[in-house]
Amino acid sequence: MDRYARWNTLLEILAETGRITVEEAAERLGVSQATIRRDFDQLSQQQMITRTRGGAVAGGISYDLPLRYKTARHVEEKHRIGTAAAGLVSPGQVIALNGGTTITEVARSLAMRTDLVATPGSTGLTIVTNALNIANELIVRPHLKVVVVGGVVRPQSYELIGPLAAPILREITLDIAFLGVDAIDMKLGATSHHEGEAAINALMAARARKVVVIADGSKIGGHAFARICPTDRVHTLVTDGNAPPEQLRGFEEAGIRVIVV
Repeated sequence: MDRYARWNTLLEILAETGRITVEEAAERLGVSQATIRRDFDQLSQQQMITRTRGGAVAGGISYDLPLRYKTARHVEEKHRIGTAAAGLVSPGQVIALNGGTTITEVARSLAMRTDLVATPGSTGLTIVTNALNIANELIVRPHLKVVVVGGVVRPQSYELIGPLAAPILREITLDIAFLGVDAIDMKLGATSHHEGEAAINALMAARARKVVVIADGSKIGGHAFARICPTDRVHTLVTDGNAPPEQLRGFEEAGIRVIVV
């Protein structure tokens, strides 16, 4: 387990339990106590945790971990999901991408598709996003038109949120809204841990002809704080083989196309 994977695991443990000792952390992660002490010291320097005598407590962290610490989770699954989702896009479309690690993989796959380059007399792909990291990656691709909505940056996800984004989103139409979610459930719909992100994502869904939800298997059947949209607004769900089969059957029975990679 590399350093960032350890940090991610430690932050998740602290988000759940509130505190942990060096000895407990070393046993759970299978590393030395000296390694855990260094990890705690580095996380404390970044204001992610509070060091205590013999351990650490959850300082200002929330259940919704910052994006840079999520990148170590389900890496291969997210890459496969991103590739499959990007395959749903056709040249000339206008699509929306929100933020998150799995949606970032969708953006990277789109950037590599040479068939999306506009030919004489045709229109290239237009991508509307509220995620600064995604815009930063795509802006160097001359064959893509990138539109960034306004708003206030949420550091945990690099997403722009708040009322400044609404005027732009209300004035555009989208062929597809690709939404990375924190959870999706048949009864509760697609949800997010943060109400500000959920509000922007809901606007994207409302302006789109089709909504494609992107979620690795760990998010299927779960729920989070704020609802993005009900299940009947979702046209396609792209996930991986770790998703509970009974949950996927429920989505299919509801008329949602399920793509498992």
